[in-house]
Amino acid sequence: MTDLPAPYVRIREEFPEVAAAYDALGDAIHRCGPLDDKTRQLIKLALAVGGQLEGATHAHTRRALEMGISPEEIKHVILLAVTTLGFPTTVRAYTWIDDVLNPK
Repeated sequence: MTDLPAPYVRIREEFPEVAAAYDALGDAIHRCGPLDDKTRQLIKLALAVGGQLEGATHAHTRRALEMGISPEEIKHVILLAVTTLGFPTTVRAYTWIDDVLNPK
């Protein structure tokens, strides 16, 4: 895993049984449906954007890139938010993916 936030790592270390159960739930959810890995990852990115979760947007952008999803596909997910979430939310999410796509 890449550059996980320290609080996330600490809580997983302090509560390994909870972390294992959380991981198992995620694995089960991914296996139970017909969506392919790429589609699921793009949906997870969209959910992070819709939830206005900066850290999750960073994480799902990184995961998308690691899976071979292109920056253009990632940007398209963000652009799709305009008509549902509004322009200000979309701009905010764009800055979050830009943190990952173009680190300073």
